[in-house]
Amino acid sequence: MPEQPRGLVVAVDGPSGSGKSTVSREVARRLGLAYLDTGAMYRAVCWWCLETGVDLQDAEAVARAARALDLRMVPDPAAPRVLVAGREVSAALRESRISTAVSAVATNPAVRAELLRRQREILAEASAPGRPGVVAEGRDITTVVAPDADVRLLLTADEGARLARRARELHGSTDAEAVERTRDEVLRRDRDDSTVSTFHVAADGVVTVDSSGMDLHQTVAAVLQLVEDSAA
Repeated sequence: MPEQPRGLVVAVDGPSGSGKSTVSREVARRLGLAYLDTGAMYRAVCWWCLETGVDLQDAEAVARAARALDLRMVPDPAAPRVLVAGREVSAALRESRISTAVSAVATNPAVRAELLRRQREILAEASAPGRPGVVAEGRDITTVVAPDADVRLLLTADEGARLARRARELHGSTDAEAVERTRDEVLRRDRDDSTVSTFHVAADGVVTVDSSGMDLHQTVAAVLQLVEDSAA
């Protein structure tokens, strides 16, 4: 019996507020693929450290916590979940206290190495022969986690669009006050994370999709077209 083909791997990078999570989930749902939010894995480590009293400035202690963490990602695009020690923490990971602290975890080289190992394991399992594949999104998926992905794209948007999207998500409004409350979180997080990964400029072979003037439907359609073109 001939060996079954491997599943499709779509790698999506982008800055905060670019829409990569929402777009990646919808693309995965449309294509019947698994969905992996790698950023949620860093948030899970951050959440666990805050819950258990690990000092985020103690890099080695945070690294030990990451290596020991009982973390399970449920890669269903219709209802992705994150479980830590069997506890559902998906909603808790989006709290402001996590958003403002997670860069200390995401810029820790030892934590990145541990989560890189886990991310590659998840992608390998989801795209094994006979499996449909996976859409993975984050900061360095196209360059570090899955540089050999079938489709690699950088999803970006101008600063105004990104701030408005995140303000709507966090505060339910895009008025000036909501946008200003969001500014530090979005721009500082990108600035901190850019010290360990590149997600503002596409690497060689990575296609840029600028969603500044596009709605969700149009952005998803653009990504689906890239997937279709890759298979031609």
